[in-house]
Amino acid sequence: MHKTPSRRASVLVAAVSSLSLLTAACGDGDGSAGGDTTANAENAKNAEASPNAPTRTGLTVGFLPKQVNTPYFSVADRGGERAVKSLGSTFKEVGTDQGADASGQVSHIDDLTEQKVDAIAVSALDPDALCDALKQAMDEGIKVVTYDSDTKPECRYAFVSPASAEDIAVRQLELLGEQTGYKGDIAILSAARTATNQNAWIGSIKKELEDPRYKDMRLVDVVYGDDQAEKSYQKAEELLRDHENLKGIVSPTTNGIKAAAKYLSQSSHKGEVKLTGLGAPNDMRPYIEDGTVEAFLLWDPAKLGELAGHAAVALASGQITGREGQMFLAGDMGWFKLGENGVITLGDPTVFDAGNIDDYDF
Repeated sequence: MHKTPSRRASVLVAAVSSLSLLTAACGDGDGSAGGDTTANAENAKNAEASPNAPTRTGLTVGFLPKQVNTPYFSVADRGGERAVKSLGSTFKEVGTDQGADASGQVSHIDDLTEQKVDAIAVSALDPDALCDALKQAMDEGIKVVTYDSDTKPECRYAFVSPASAEDIAVRQLELLGEQTGYKGDIAILSAARTATNQNAWIGSIKKELEDPRYKDMRLVDVVYGDDQAEKSYQKAEELLRDHENLKGIVSPTTNGIKAAAKYLSQSSHKGEVKLTGLGAPNDMRPYIEDGTVEAFLLWDPAKLGELAGHAAVALASGQITGREGQMFLAGDMGWFKLGENGVITLGDPTVFDAGNIDDYDF
């Protein structure tokens, strides 16, 4: 097993020993009073909430992933659907089939707003491009939660994060360091240039590389495959062509790591150039079995989507408003606490290798 750094955050799940720790008054805080949208949203986040307010039923919750019909988001959104339906509400998935179509996401947000859904859960392709549309939705009384990839905090009420950006980035870099002996040139194969989570992880990887233990590792390139299989495959090929001394690749995207593994498995670099990042076990199992990849990591996307569904309904029910310190019950997943800027953390990612990958099916 791989050692988990002690400074990594543990999951923010806790039992509430006394509901009197939180305010008992329930406010809907829908921000629909007109005037300045940002001010309305901020007032709504600071409104009172009660974790024991009755859960509303008959809601419609729209889920908007970065890209539909991909293994990762199909699993995540099924988790969201399970949560929403278990709470007596209607789940509705919409989205674009392109991995870098922020304008398409904006169109879907506008459509959901016109349909007067009660809540929207969106995995943002761009931290800025979606903001106007999301603020309009919030101004119409729609509760907005982001999951997997965030917008600016003022453009939603809460963000369901797999883990902290630093934790995820550090663990990926550690895995690559362990596999390369903490030496050599490395590169990053990312998704879209504008993806919030990708850029946060890349920034944290660059910062972590300043640690003395990485003094013999050098980041030589960052390329973008836009979460498209063919483009990511080509970018992996280009990295090996352009950097003859490359020793490792980090790909913090499930589509990217799968495409890079496919290329490496068919090349003379198999087993020589190390690859890690964020992958789905079912996608990566063949490459673990044939020795192309030693280890990678991911959280359970179904649990991430499930938590986003619970958070959306909790917002629409006045159990939370997005303010730091509030807590809500996410079914049998337990209690979760909102951190700074309304961030809700799922927990630590799991490292997958030959010893445990067959224990998972997603």
